[in-house]
Amino acid sequence: MAGSGAPPAGALSSGPETSAVPAGVDPATLKPPIVWKPIPYGATRRGQMARYSKRHYGERTWQLTAPPVIVQHYTDGTTWQGAWNTFAANSKHNGELPGTCTHFLIDTDGTIYQLVKLTVRCRHAVGMNHVSIGIEHVGTSDRMVLDNRRQMRASLALTTWLVARYGVDVGNVIGHHETLESPYRYELYPDWWCLVHADFPHGPMKEYRTRLRERLAAAGVPHGPGPVWVESGC
Repeated sequence: MAGSGAPPAGALSSGPETSAVPAGVDPATLKPPIVWKPIPYGATRRGQMARYSKRHYGERTWQLTAPPVIVQHYTDGTTWQGAWNTFAANSKHNGELPGTCTHFLIDTDGTIYQLVKLTVRCRHAVGMNHVSIGIEHVGTSDRMVLDNRRQMRASLALTTWLVARYGVDVGNVIGHHETLESPYRYELYPDWWCLVHADFPHGPMKEYRTRLRERLAAAGVPHGPGPVWVESGC
């Protein structure tokens, strides 16, 4: 069952941020326009994240180091401000603090907001917060996001930059629902092993990864193999 065994090698590492830069590609040239719109994430919330990490991953830290996974979400709402307010509120989720958040939030007009530094863990997907960057898209369905040209153009540009910056395999660019079958998923709470949201399951993400491969190839960024799934038992 996913989450019941040992984490992948390096999944619980922490320390200075590092980058896996593909040969011949300067990730800085691929960075799209990003609006810095930070949510409150001071010492109190970092302490909450460190304690959460200890309970769920066995290591007390709030730091995110060289994440090998990028998780795609949609907000189930229609405004970026509503999602930002939810993340900024730092309200308990599933009875625990810190509250939910993601690193990036992409509006329907294609504006990319960054909410949290990439060296900080955000609570956006059970069993994955210690190894992944979270990207939220304003929208109420997978189709709504995939059919929005401006939003998708921004999403693919952002993900291409992150793939180049961290050397992420395209197979580890996954939807929230797909996290249940990721080999990187690791969760110490048995009651949480099967907790997952419905956004971006295999079908929509297969379409997303196809578009992403085209974008990566055009940028000269190596994209690695496709997804390798594990049996979740759920």
